[in-house]
Amino acid sequence: MVWRGSLLVIQALVALTSAGGGFALMFGPSIGSLGITPQPEYLEGSPFDSYLLPGLILLVVVGGTHLVAWLLLLRRQRWADAASAVAGCGILVWIFVQMVVIPFSVLQAVYFGIGLLELVLVLLLQGILDPPRAARPAR
Repeated sequence: MVWRGSLLVIQALVALTSAGGGFALMFGPSIGSLGITPQPEYLEGSPFDSYLLPGLILLVVVGGTHLVAWLLLLRRQRWADAASAVAGCGILVWIFVQMVVIPFSVLQAVYFGIGLLELVLVLLLQGILDPPRAARPAR
């Protein structure tokens, strides 16, 4: 099914990029930041002194939930749709909090859209959104 395959690709992408982003946030300043670690000034007024904890949250919470959801969906496990919904909501919360703390970035909009797409795909998998059925006239 196209919805399941699309969701698997998105979850794998988010899991991998969350791992990369998490490691970059945690260890970026110590290895020259590679140009991807946000400026330390962005943390002023936030509860964080460094990007270590946000990086760990990105890696474990966002990346971890996407990895678990991907594994469950790949193996067609009972809780795959629920895990996928949790992962999708998790990235939406992550991006929302990020937008409150640091200035806007195009990547924030992209990942927010990806989170919304994940939720739509879960609804399609559940049969809640069924475009062919919605297009049929009522009898």
